Amino acid sequence: MDNPIALREWAVAVKALEAGKQIIVLRKGGIAEETKEFRLESPSFFLFPSYEHQREHLVKPGTSPSVAETVAAFERDPNTIFVSSYAEVVEDIEVTDGETLRKLEPFHLWTENYAEERLKWKRTKPLHVLLLRVYVWDRPVAIPNDERYGGCKSWLSLAVPVAVQDARPALEDEAFDKAARAIREALAGDR
Repeated sequence: MDNPIALREWAVAVKALEAGKQIIVLRKGGIAEETKEFRLESPSFFLFPSYEHQREHLVKPGTSPSVAETVAAFERDPNTIFVSSYAEVVEDIEVTDGETLRKLEPFHLWTENYAEERLKWKRTKPLHVLLLRVYVWDRPVAIPNDERYGGCKSWLSLAVPVAVQDARPALEDEAFDKAARAIREALAGDR
């Protein structure tokens, strides 16, 4: 990718995306967003694992890997962030009500209460549900961790170039299409 832009997301969610366990993220925007709301900065981006706000009680029991596992991996080398995937946005779905959000509950790792908190934060702004096609490469790229990657913001500009060669889809076409269809049907009320 020419543009080294990355979406900052909880490490546990990045791992779920990379493993094909989910294909959506829920975005409202960080406190430090320049626009004061979430905006899709690019139709494709790297997934930058974040460790600051993720908490075990905010994800469903049995989430694998657990928050503790992702934090332990980070603590072994806190000066390095390992980026191992990028995503292409298939759809940006705006959610403004709890009923619609509850239809998405089977498709993500966050607890129902936490997802509802995300929806209610900045009440006048929609929750963006990004349907993502994720691609993973076997050898993560090591990026020196520094203060530019901290803070409560969604988008980061990577300081080093990252190539996406030899990336494989987290889900093959048929599995991805089936997962995307299930989400669309749930939202349409056809399930």
